[in-house]
Amino acid sequence: MNDLVEWIAGHALPLWAVLLVLACLAGDAAWQWNRRQHEAALRDSREPIVLRGRTAAGLLVASALLFAAIALAVAVEAHSWLSGFDLALAQDLSEQMQPPALRLVAAVSHLGDLGSVAAAAVLVLAVLLWRRQLHLATCWTIALAGIVPLNSGLKALFQRPRPLHSHGFIVEHGWSFPSGHAFGAIVFYGMLAYVLLRLLPHRWHRLVVAVAVAMVSVIGLSRIVLQVHYFSDVIAGYASGSAWLVLCIAGSEYWRGRTKDA
Repeated sequence: MNDLVEWIAGHALPLWAVLLVLACLAGDAAWQWNRRQHEAALRDSREPIVLRGRTAAGLLVASALLFAAIALAVAVEAHSWLSGFDLALAQDLSEQMQPPALRLVAAVSHLGDLGSVAAAAVLVLAVLLWRRQLHLATCWTIALAGIVPLNSGLKALFQRPRPLHSHGFIVEHGWSFPSGHAFGAIVFYGMLAYVLLRLLPHRWHRLVVAVAVAMVSVIGLSRIVLQVHYFSDVIAGYASGSAWLVLCIAGSEYWRGRTKDA
């Protein structure tokens, strides 16, 4: 495993780019599936739904199982191959990443900072209220308001120390598992994509999904490259954030359907 970890650390930035492309392709596949569902609903004279109940249930179960598997591996640290991979990758990244690359990655990572997300969230809320989109404004507020307490609660539960690094480009305090940036990015950009899918013409939907997936990917992976989170922290952040995002979108769609039926 050491050779694999060393190779990953030595090719961190190219791998970051490859994973970004793969994530965008996966997002595009999801968009195409959703488009087919949208067209089928229109043919059957039904209201198109962004996230159907069975799909939401499947995604929620998958996210919960992924998080549980990672959490169990982290909890038995001394006997876990995942924890060994985490430690070895963080160490190799610390030795191989050069300051210019770290400076660039740190700039990208700041897009997921709490201050940046909070400012953007308030701006989006103001626009929704100005356009009198009260339903979307309410769901947006609930989703974004849940980020800090949910992620902080999980961090306090697991109390995993952060990786050690000395580059100084980003200094973080507090517990490491799960990644708050990964959690916050998937909720913020996922909900933003949902809001835009509800408001923009269909021709813009593909671009919206691609940009959202790209932003979530680069922010989460940047935390690994910067050695402020372990690999498993970020994946667990994605899993837990996905569960909350799915709950919020499914709840919004259910509320929207009930309102139309009333």
